[in-house]
Amino acid sequence: MQDSSLFQQLIQFVTSVHQATADMTSDIQHDAITPVQYKILEYLAVSPPQTPSSISVCMHMSLPNTSRELRKLSEKGLCEKTADPADGRKQVIHLTAEGKQLMEQIFSQIEVRFRERTQHLNPTELEQVEQALQVLQKHVFF
Repeated sequence: MQDSSLFQQLIQFVTSVHQATADMTSDIQHDAITPVQYKILEYLAVSPPQTPSSISVCMHMSLPNTSRELRKLSEKGLCEKTADPADGRKQVIHLTAEGKQLMEQIFSQIEVRFRERTQHLNPTELEQVEQALQVLQKHVFF
């Protein structure tokens, strides 16, 4: 396969992932958080802890906007800032117990939708999907 063709498949795949994510999360809203705050919490749930700067870069937000959203989430008791154990000058953000509980609830709702999307797959196909995700995670999305 030529590199250009592989790249085009990657673009199509990434676009499909974004669409599937939107479909699976579209109406899963928690009264206490906005969609932007949800994305921050999701990032913290799967990649803890993070610095405000790394959150800003990942969310494509300015640092002042990121700081404002983190402050709001902190006021809601969903995340907190602590000193980085590796470098006490830096601050890292992580979910509180309440934030983890909220994300577990939301992820369980998303899991139901994921299972609906994959219910037609036989065990072999499910195993192939799992292996494909592992290969992608290891070699492309590391």
